[in-house]
Amino acid sequence: MNISHLKTLLYHNEQGVTTITLNRPEKKNALNDIVVAELSKLLEELSTAADTRILILEGAGDAFCSGADLAYLKNLKDYSYEENLEDSRALAGLFLKIYDFPKLTIAKVNGPAIAGGCGLATLCDFVFATDRSKFGYPEVKIGFVAAIVSVFLIRQIGERKARELLLSGKILSAEEALSTGLINKVLLNSELDTYIASFVSKIIRNSPQAVKRTKTLLNSFSFELPVDALDELVKLNAEFRQTSDFSEGVNSFLEKRKPNWI
Repeated sequence: MNISHLKTLLYHNEQGVTTITLNRPEKKNALNDIVVAELSKLLEELSTAADTRILILEGAGDAFCSGADLAYLKNLKDYSYEENLEDSRALAGLFLKIYDFPKLTIAKVNGPAIAGGCGLATLCDFVFATDRSKFGYPEVKIGFVAAIVSVFLIRQIGERKARELLLSGKILSAEEALSTGLINKVLLNSELDTYIASFVSKIIRNSPQAVKRTKTLLNSFSFELPVDALDELVKLNAEFRQTSDFSEGVNSFLEKRKPNWI
């Protein structure tokens, strides 16, 4: 695979385990349209790669992913509805590719996983985190709606816990995320690599075809499949970016002041 074109990601494969690294440590690996496009394309290619049995998603530096890049967030306020719709569809497409990825996926969370970053982790089959990690969906605090991830989050942790996270916007410690069912295990930072290596060495022995079929089976159990709900959620996401609350929320966040909701 040609990876010379990648600007925001690193990846390597070793003995059937492919690791993708969000490589914007100076920005806490924040998301923008380039990250979304590159990660989506790479996942598409790896989904049929014979040498990929397990996929690990991690962040460079001391964060997993801090959410939307500030410059990207600022630009969204000036997008037209059509531009926001296209951007929202790209994010929804990325989320669905992670959720439906035919190989086992592991989120290796070594620091904050916030908003869209928390979404990336939520969609993986397993989430292992250090005790210094943070999780949450604080979108409501800046006048936004975490629409796209909601259908996946409900399936992962249940409606009651999803309501608590999405309506409060609170940030969880790693231990709180564990008790909520958002992640699988909390480790000391010094233990994370060793634990994941040991875990991978055992689980990679499982049948690739059985794993793929089991994931397809599990993803089919739902009152409403994510792919059916996503179109309406994408529209909601794009529409809400046009509201006064979103504009004020983003401005107050960038200006480090309290929002003035009208």
